Amino acid sequence: MNNKTKIVAVLGALAVGIGAFGAHGLKPHLDQSQLEAFKTASFYHFIHIIAMLIFLISGKADHKVINTSFWLFLIGIMLFSGSLYTLSTKHLYGWDIPNIGFITPIGGIVLLAGWINLLRYRQDLG
Repeated sequence: MNNKTKIVAVLGALAVGIGAFGAHGLKPHLDQSQLEAFKTASFYHFIHIIAMLIFLISGKADHKVINTSFWLFLIGIMLFSGSLYTLSTKHLYGWDIPNIGFITPIGGIVLLAGWINLLRYRQDLG
């Protein structure tokens, strides 16, 4: 199993676990706004893991463009979803993390860059 497969497997398992924890364990402790932010984080986490898995299954994961999008998606998940997970639950842990909200749009831009980067991909015709 290569490193990219391990990354996708771990992030996929985390997406399922974090999503289930949010839906069942955190639901009574989050207000509607926090719950929506958590759901958004989980949704974007999962969607990008599926894209990364498709890269691996396609056998093109080492292609320069696909590889770049893979790493952009990984960084984007960590920044976008990670910051939303943190922002929506920080009151439960007493965390006072000022100004962490600026990370979320940066993560979104990185995810967007991963998709836009795919426009550069040209599949071999031969």
